[in-house]
Amino acid sequence: MPLIVQLSDTHISRPGQLAYDRVDTSTFLRQAVTAVQRLPQRPDAVVITGDLVDHGQAEEYALLQELLAPIRDIPLFLLPGNHDDRDTLRHAFPAQPAWMASGYAQYSAPVGPMQLVVLDTVVPRRDQGALCPERLAWLDETLHQCQERPTLIAMHHPPFRTLIDGMDEIGLLEGAEALEAIVQRHPQVQGLISGHVHRHVQTLFGGTRAVIAPSTAHQVALDLAAGAPLAWTLEPPGILLHAFTPQGRLVTHQITTLSFAGPFPFQ
Repeated sequence: MPLIVQLSDTHISRPGQLAYDRVDTSTFLRQAVTAVQRLPQRPDAVVITGDLVDHGQAEEYALLQELLAPIRDIPLFLLPGNHDDRDTLRHAFPAQPAWMASGYAQYSAPVGPMQLVVLDTVVPRRDQGALCPERLAWLDETLHQCQERPTLIAMHHPPFRTLIDGMDEIGLLEGAEALEAIVQRHPQVQGLISGHVHRHVQTLFGGTRAVIAPSTAHQVALDLAAGAPLAWTLEPPGILLHAFTPQGRLVTHQITTLSFAGPFPFQ
């Protein structure tokens, strides 16, 4: 039963720098790493679905490496978000699987009996995401090659509207419909995981589930009113644990990264 931990939107800044002058993203990531370490079973992989750092700077990626060091014995899979820089990320983490020859951060890797397929939705210097025909064609061919293995697709921008208007305006603005058609053609896809929205959200997509992870730090305020202004909160941060049953079915659990007492046996 493969276990995959998903972290997202860690937004690591330079040492001592706070996001929005208030959010200590490094401390929050330390809490997330501790939460991974206290899981009763060792995960088979950790996936971080983008916005790894806040400004795409080498110094930020160096701090990210340091913060992730306590779990470096677990296979780590990274992908960029709109706050990242592809080249700087690749230089900082050279052991990551090979990207597409064209430079997109897309790759496919086995995790036990299942397959992890990473999509690159980044549009450089833009907040919104896109999947161009080249990236989509690569996905279709890659899924064809692993059609006998339960598959999980990871990306930064979610492929569906969340009804949080401000985030949907900078969501996956190109390629979502074509992506859904590709997923529909490949029934081995058990789910799509993403970040960007800083909230745990899920829906049906292409005959399977699409799941957004919460941020390990600050969250986007939940306001579904049309045109509501974007805001952030310090709601409890979290991570997701994706488990595959022996039959290849995906089961997802949300986990708080905050400290808590227990477990205690039921009497």
